[in-house]
Amino acid sequence: MTVWGKILGTLFGFMFGRIPGAIIGFIVGHMFDKGYSQDFNSVGGFGRFFTSQEDAQKQAIFFHALFSVLGHIAKADGRVTEEEIQVASDLMDQMALTGDTRKEAQQAFREGKAADFPIKSILNQFSESCYGRKDILQVFLEILIQAAFADGTLDKDELRVLENVAKQLGFKQHHLRFLISSYEAELRFRRGWQRAQQASAKYQETQNQSSRSRSAHSGRTHHQGQQQSQSHWHRQQQSQANYTQQQSLADAYRILGVKQSDDTKTIKRAYRKLMSEHHPDKLVSKGLPKQALELAKQKTQDIQAAYESIRKHKQF
Repeated sequence: MTVWGKILGTLFGFMFGRIPGAIIGFIVGHMFDKGYSQDFNSVGGFGRFFTSQEDAQKQAIFFHALFSVLGHIAKADGRVTEEEIQVASDLMDQMALTGDTRKEAQQAFREGKAADFPIKSILNQFSESCYGRKDILQVFLEILIQAAFADGTLDKDELRVLENVAKQLGFKQHHLRFLISSYEAELRFRRGWQRAQQASAKYQETQNQSSRSRSAHSGRTHHQGQQQSQSHWHRQQQSQANYTQQQSLADAYRILGVKQSDDTKTIKRAYRKLMSEHHPDKLVSKGLPKQALELAKQKTQDIQAAYESIRKHKQF
């Protein structure tokens, strides 16, 4: 057991404040011994005062845990496909991992595929490195969920590993189910928005073509035929747009984790909570590597878009 903190604290306290100072120094020294002087040769102890060294080790632990667990998920069904390897590679690209950092991430992915991969100790080390901060742990879990959905589905073997990861990180199963449901809704929400943009562009193109056609041809019958065809196409597109809007709205509620029947106060509270949990500046200050920020930013964009969709619908 380390006692130097208590000894030095007591001595310095006595020098500056006699008996009362010695008591205070002893208490401060005890806190130092308990939480800050576990290993003076690494990040612990006085190493904690050197922020760059601490950050470097935290990032190494984060990436090793992330990509090794990702390799473990890929191997969950017994074999690792080229698509799953590509998922890991794309994630490294998103995080702009290059050089030695990328090589370490690749090695971690390979380690995760081993039959005796110590997932429990890896996750415990990661949790300790970020002091069990739930927001960082949740972002970590959300990245794994996103990677698991890269092929468009989440099979039972991948789900089993995610359930184990969630449990080790201290999340209840219902919370994991919410994160999965929310991400599925995000995927549909983004695709719905893209379809709406494409439909709008296609409609505009048809309008332009129709205008040019009317200018190039004469005759009342032809003009009426063009108008009828355009009107039919517009009604068809409008019907599809209404359906897309309804589906997008339902997914927007799922993203925020609220119901359509919830009042404005409940919806605003859920929105603020999610934005606070995923605010990039806040996550970086708590230890999330900057390389993982783009994924957090995408999440906040989805949350904002979902909230705006609901706000316009409810008119508040």
